[in-house]
Amino acid sequence: MSNVYDKLNAMGITLPSPPPKGGVYTPVVEFGENGKLLYCSGCGPALDNGENVVGKVGKDLTLEQGQKAAYNCMLNLLANLHAKTGDLNKIKRFVKVLAFVNSADDFTMQPQVVNGGSNLLKEIFGENIGVPARTAIGVNTLPGGIACEIEVLVEVE
Repeated sequence: MSNVYDKLNAMGITLPSPPPKGGVYTPVVEFGENGKLLYCSGCGPALDNGENVVGKVGKDLTLEQGQKAAYNCMLNLLANLHAKTGDLNKIKRFVKVLAFVNSADDFTMQPQVVNGGSNLLKEIFGENIGVPARTAIGVNTLPGGIACEIEVLVEVE
C-alpha cells in the first residue's frame, strides 16, 4: 500500500481537525490483544470548516447530499483515527462500518448513501484494507438533525 498521506494529498483532501465531542464518551477506544483493535465512536458530517449536512435523506436532501454527509462522516472518523494513532498508515484493516442515515419514511437507499463514505475508504486504502463489513440503517432522527452518523472498527499494526 502507498503512503496514506500521499494518497490524500494526491486526492486534494486535507483531514479536518477531530470533531468536538458531543457528550460523555471516548472518540476512539483501544481493545483486544495488545490494543490492536480500535473502536471509533460515531461521527457526524459537521466539518471544522463549518460545512455540515442536516436533514432527512429522501425528504429534505437528495441521495447525493446524503452521500456527501457520509463522506464527511468518514473524514471525521479518519481525523479521530489520526489523532489516536499518529499515523493512518498503521491501519491494517477496516473491519466494520455501522452507519445511520436520517431517512424519510419511504426512503430505502441507505446503502447507496453510505457508499459516499465507503468509496472514500476504498479510494484511500484500497480494496483489501478499506472495504470492511458494513451495515447501513435508516433512522427517524439523529442528533441535531444531521443526515448521517457513522462509526468504524479498525485493526492496527
